[in-house]
Amino acid sequence: MKIAVLAGSIIGSKTKTAMLKTGEILKQKYPEHEVVLLDLAEYSMVFSDGRNYFEYEGDTKYVAETLMAADAIIIGTPTFQASIPATLKNIFDLLPVNAFRDKVVSSVMTAGTTKHYLMVEQQLKPILAYMKAHIVPTYVFIEEKDFLRNEIINDDVLFRLERLVEDTVLTVEAFAAIRKKKDEEYDF
Repeated sequence: MKIAVLAGSIIGSKTKTAMLKTGEILKQKYPEHEVVLLDLAEYSMVFSDGRNYFEYEGDTKYVAETLMAADAIIIGTPTFQASIPATLKNIFDLLPVNAFRDKVVSSVMTAGTTKHYLMVEQQLKPILAYMKAHIVPTYVFIEEKDFLRNEIINDDVLFRLERLVEDTVLTVEAFAAIRKKKDEEYDF
């Protein structure tokens, strides 16, 4: 199984910290799976201009192709102006409308306060549904107070990250079993 862990911002440290921890948990619990961290701050991405994702070059091509090849994607996003950052929206714009068909997508969100708790429900999940993702219903919301010196200090958040990782992997396995059973019905 290929799992992409995406830190969807080019500034700040909290989302990156959360996604590094998520990747660490994945590698500990599921060492048999291929896990790749895509921290957008480390890539030089161009703006979407309507081309197919495989027609881009360099970092943009690598990030888009890595996401398209993944079986599961765990998206980490900060909240900027009560929404997802433009860097993450650009990723969605680079990909085709059905990019997440047969992919499981889960999310981790960081924000300064609880005021933005529903941003995932109101902004991110509708985009993921439009792009045909199998969305893990629960997500992890992490507030500023849960971090100290680039570490997550809230044990409940760490527990929820572990649960999100488990739910993501189990959902991929469940959908794979469903597809296999459905394919067997066709007798080709």
